[in-house]
Amino acid sequence: MQENVKEELNNQEQDVQEQLQLDNMSCEELKELVKQLQQENQSLIAESAKAEEYKDSWLRARADFENFKKRNNETRRIAYEDGKNDTLKSILLIGDNLDRALLTIVDEQTKKGMEMVVKQFAEILKSMGVEEINPVGQKFDPNIAEAVMQVDAEDGEESETIKQVFLKGYTSNGKIIRYAQVVVIK
Repeated sequence: MQENVKEELNNQEQDVQEQLQLDNMSCEELKELVKQLQQENQSLIAESAKAEEYKDSWLRARADFENFKKRNNETRRIAYEDGKNDTLKSILLIGDNLDRALLTIVDEQTKKGMEMVVKQFAEILKSMGVEEINPVGQKFDPNIAEAVMQVDAEDGEESETIKQVFLKGYTSNGKIIRYAQVVVIK
């Protein structure tokens, strides 16, 4: 407790000495002191403005970086999807050849084995999010199919419908990888 009292007395003594110094100052010295304080105040205001400017600049840079990260992630995702789709286009040619081979096989055992391979191929495509476009019997839609031939309508066939698929079309996650090549009824 005595230490607290001594400390309080020291503080009061310093305040009194500072007050005496101010009282003993001349008017010119007081004006000079006020001028110095104003300059220090202006300097502090300028430094505060700089600090605000740096803070604002930092916040903008941080926001720009966050936007860059988002754009970069989207660009990577699109590049991955495009690469995947390009690879799938090449693999689809193998599936086409498997389908053609299945049509030419005469031996029953070989046909069963080939059907198993075709089924496995279709399952792999499905697991990768690839779906076959099968527009047979539907109205021709140039957004999913490419007409490679037209035939005359027979009894009961409606014009502008798809009669046959020459080459299967595929989509991946809603995006067309390959358009179906079809025969359209006139």
